[in-house]
Amino acid sequence: MLGVWVWACVVAAAAALQPRCEEITIPMCRGIGYNLTSFPNGLDHDTQDEAGLEVHQYWPLVEIKCSADLKFFLCSVYTPICFEDYAMPVPACRSVCERARAGCAPLMQKYGFQWPERMACEKLPRLGDPDHLCMEENDRAQEPEPPRPPPRRPYKNHCKDPKNCESGPAASPGEVASEECACACRPPLVSVRALHNASARTAGVPGCALPCRGPYFTREEKDFAAVWVALWAGLCAFSTLMTLTTFVIDSQRFKYPERPIVYLSACYFMVAIGYLARLVVGHDEIACDGALLKTSSNGPSACTLVFVLVYFFGMSSSIWWVVLSFAWFLAAGLKWGNEAIAGHAQYYHLAAWLIPAAKTVAVLLAGAVDGDPVAGICYVGNTSSENLKRYVLAPLIVYFALGATFLLAGFVSLFRIRSVIKRQGGIGAGSKADKLEKLMIRIGVFSVLYAVPAGVVIGCFAYEAGGREDWLQRVACGSACGGKPVYSALMLKYFMALAVGITSGVWIWSGKTLDSWRRVWRGGRAPAPAHRALVKGTV
Repeated sequence: MLGVWVWACVVAAAAALQPRCEEITIPMCRGIGYNLTSFPNGLDHDTQDEAGLEVHQYWPLVEIKCSADLKFFLCSVYTPICFEDYAMPVPACRSVCERARAGCAPLMQKYGFQWPERMACEKLPRLGDPDHLCMEENDRAQEPEPPRPPPRRPYKNHCKDPKNCESGPAASPGEVASEECACACRPPLVSVRALHNASARTAGVPGCALPCRGPYFTREEKDFAAVWVALWAGLCAFSTLMTLTTFVIDSQRFKYPERPIVYLSACYFMVAIGYLARLVVGHDEIACDGALLKTSSNGPSACTLVFVLVYFFGMSSSIWWVVLSFAWFLAAGLKWGNEAIAGHAQYYHLAAWLIPAAKTVAVLLAGAVDGDPVAGICYVGNTSSENLKRYVLAPLIVYFALGATFLLAGFVSLFRIRSVIKRQGGIGAGSKADKLEKLMIRIGVFSVLYAVPAGVVIGCFAYEAGGREDWLQRVACGSACGGKPVYSALMLKYFMALAVGITSGVWIWSGKTLDSWRRVWRGGRAPAPAHRALVKGTV
């Protein structure tokens, strides 16, 4: 008797935990033959809003009627039927899936997409299976759906300019092409017109948005990118932290003109923290807005914080590079001493912090912050080539040109000083020339270690700004229109964006650094180094 009561309690508890049926609210799935559904569904969507974002990606396929069964099948997956008195799932029959796949898979393959693996028809029960119930439309059970021919390819001029796809009447939500134009919001792009966000536009197609993880690369490539970015960000944080720690324990070693290296390292440390935030907070929490890629960040959020860390400190590091080159020019070209250069430190800090702050505020006010679908951070210009050119590419080119000019002028002056020292001869001339040559070599090595990555990053940004519309056009307008970003180029960009922070430690890789750490380890203090200056050709 006790066992019967226990079993009854278990059954009652299980019934209480069963999800309650709810009315279908997703526009595409209303009026398909049943009105009630329950969540979570078989794709682990917890709400209809979440499922609606994803199922509406297939709206263009439904509208062109590649298969009369597609809409019913998709809704059976995303909004499974619910019975108040029957708790077991009732999926669509395998025959429904096979007819939908036979009609639409060839069209999807033509544009470079495969039938989703998680919708594999082989996983569904057959009609008439006594052990598993399934749904089949009565008037479709014996009516095979022949594959429909794909829509006509767009004219060549349509492939050249995605704006041409707006000509002609809009066929349906998520698709603005007449039959002469194949541009549409097809997967993996997300149709958001049905979600009352028709202001979104991708490749000239209104009501269309980018998915959270981006439309270009495979899952394996995205997973590798996450590891790649985390690896170099971690090394950058470690290297810059060592530089900053060395400065704290022996700050007298870092006089002008070398002092800006410390501030440059501090900036790259903060940039690395911004990239590493994805490991703590998560890709979706930073770069995504539900199933969509974040296109703006209003108010305090993880996206805004990461943007400030990466953009503000990244731009500030570029200005500190200009200050470093300028300080070397003052020392080598104009023969300023350490104190003379340090006397204008307040102006260096004013430029290095105020200019990036003003630019950061301008980006935030313009609502230009957006998510990076690959790195999982927030930056500017990930979805807009104009924003990338205005807020990133143009300033970086200016900073790089200024720094390179001062650096080149400083090198010319150093070579002249070296020649004068050698011509003068006398006691100690050889030693002075040797010290100056060592300084020139260190400056040269550090300059190359900065200039090469900075130049590559500028090139990668220019590549993105020039090719983004072409890449999006390939997704929206068919595989024959446009191209695809080179995966290795994007991986190179992330590496080079963090490489300067890794190599900033070159300046402290010396025996003096080991002595400083050894004294700290033994509980002593690092002595102040002898005064050094480049004044009137002496070191």
